[in-house]
Amino acid sequence: MMSISRKPSCITRPSPCNLAVYNIYVVEDCCGATSPAAQEAALSRMVQAGAVRVTTIAALLEWQRDWAKKEHYNNLMGLLKPQAGAYGIGVEYAYTMVHHAPQSAQKPQIVPKKAH
Repeated sequence: MMSISRKPSCITRPSPCNLAVYNIYVVEDCCGATSPAAQEAALSRMVQAGAVRVTTIAALLEWQRDWAKKEHYNNLMGLLKPQAGAYGIGVEYAYTMVHHAPQSAQKPQIVPKKAH
């Protein structure tokens, strides 16, 4: 698993050598570059060399191997709900609407009713 910020050469340089020995996964939303074009070029070069592009959420969910242990699942979802954007919102929705858990937001958004 590799990620780097700022310089695309820092992520692309070690990978072709390591691909002969390891399966390399590049966490693309944890990598940065001097421009979007430079980042895309570096990630494309990695894929051409045999690396696999993943996102942070995909990597975390793949590492969560024991879905049967509710404690582990709840700990991971506790991290994702406030930090994972739309995925976190979906988790919050499932907890509150499907499983009838209390809302976890400290300042929940309340949609006012329309006055007629």
